[in-house]
Amino acid sequence: MEVAFGEGGLVPAVVQDRLTGQVRMLAYVNREALARTLATGRATFFSRSRGALWEKGEQSGNTLAVTAVVADCDADALLYLVDPAGPTCHTGSPSCFFRRVGEGGVAEESGVDATAFLEGLEREIDARKRSTAEKSYTKHLLDGGPARIGAKLLEEAGELARAVEAETDDRVAGEAADLLYHALVAIASRGVPLRAVIAELAGRTGKSGHDEKASRGRGG
Repeated sequence: MEVAFGEGGLVPAVVQDRLTGQVRMLAYVNREALARTLATGRATFFSRSRGALWEKGEQSGNTLAVTAVVADCDADALLYLVDPAGPTCHTGSPSCFFRRVGEGGVAEESGVDATAFLEGLEREIDARKRSTAEKSYTKHLLDGGPARIGAKLLEEAGELARAVEAETDDRVAGEAADLLYHALVAIASRGVPLRAVIAELAGRTGKSGHDEKASRGRGG
């Protein structure tokens, strides 16, 4: 099925972070823009106001490396899966979607962008690193350093293992959530971004688990 370019020879393209799922922007492409995107791997669009092609980040450096272009069921809308470098919005926001629409259809700045839940939780944990709040459990863990965080990871992993073996599905979900939260705290304490973890997982896709472990062993 060919891409169904509509009025003016254009089709909308939604841009999504391929690892976090965050929707970064929406723009329009014509045949030439799509062809250039596919040929170069760099997100290229068509400006309706200027009547010309434009490559995202050509001037700002905030580029979008396109890993795949996906069409919807009618092929009249596209999804660009990307690895973004820097903020995507011209305002400096990671995403162009940050205005919550309230009653009456009014779009207001709310400080909430189109962030996937885990990425939002990562930001919250990172904010606690700089917090002075004494009652924050996250801050308490971070202040305890590797020893305290490591002990909690071992404790939560054990509780999940026991739940998987002999407890209810609700308990498994709850213990898995606890372990995931503490894992996010652990990587935050080391300054390792969640994106790096997801990228590591993505890089292992299609590889045998045994082969992947063996290669790590050979490397160190």
